[in-house]
Amino acid sequence: MSTEEAHDDHGHHLPAVQDWPRGFGEASWWPFVTAVGGAGIYVGAGLYIMGQDQIVGDMLGPAVFVGSIFVFLAGLYGWLYHAFVSHFWSRDANQKSASKLRWGMIAFLGSELATFGALFTYYFYIRAGAWPPQELPPLVGSLVLVNTAILIASSFTLHWAHVAIRNENRRNFILGLALTLLLGVIFIGGQVYEYYEFIVHKGFDLTTGVFGSAFYGLTGLHGLHVSMGAVLLGIVFVRALRGQYSAERHVSVSTASMYWHFVDVVWIFLVVVLYVGAEVGA
Repeated sequence: MSTEEAHDDHGHHLPAVQDWPRGFGEASWWPFVTAVGGAGIYVGAGLYIMGQDQIVGDMLGPAVFVGSIFVFLAGLYGWLYHAFVSHFWSRDANQKSASKLRWGMIAFLGSELATFGALFTYYFYIRAGAWPPQELPPLVGSLVLVNTAILIASSFTLHWAHVAIRNENRRNFILGLALTLLLGVIFIGGQVYEYYEFIVHKGFDLTTGVFGSAFYGLTGLHGLHVSMGAVLLGIVFVRALRGQYSAERHVSVSTASMYWHFVDVVWIFLVVVLYVGAEVGA
């Protein structure tokens, strides 16, 4: 059997397969790239804290942080394309593969729940002590309320799109996906603007006490997940434009919806506990 036959990529280039040493099967470098980007995010945060004490340059931490986010998203895109898109690119994907993808997403969401749970445990730990541990900026304002409404609306538009493709309504399906992507991007922009207001105008940043570390840890992790979800929905949207979904074939739409709804539920819990709960206690 030739190399091309052994690695059926459905006509799409998978560079990691060609570069991987023979004998290791269809492996990929993309998870490694994603892991490097994820680790760099934490390194950037650490360098930023060190920069406050003049141990390293002030701009080194933010530069590493932003660069690592791009590396992380690039690795995620390659990973998703290799393991999520190309495998289901052809029309002959069977039900067994679809079931594996759904269970894979459920397992992934379980690990994400544990990750968020660890940070929420840290917040509840500091919340059990003297409160507030520092002077808090006004957390519950119009911006966070509007952002919350936008993210909730995006869940409805995605559900509308999902129902549309199950009813073979391709126009509403594509329109719903486009609206969901737009709302997701607006949400990310709103969170960046909130960070700007807190850091520049309120003097509230990652180094501002234990609450600052909990606030930026939780909201930053969530913002990263929304960005991941936007990449995932972007891939689904491109495939939708190419007519690759139908009422019988939409498993990747289902799994993307599961992830996006999970991110929305986490945000609602985060707003109630972190934003409203902090101000009520203060």
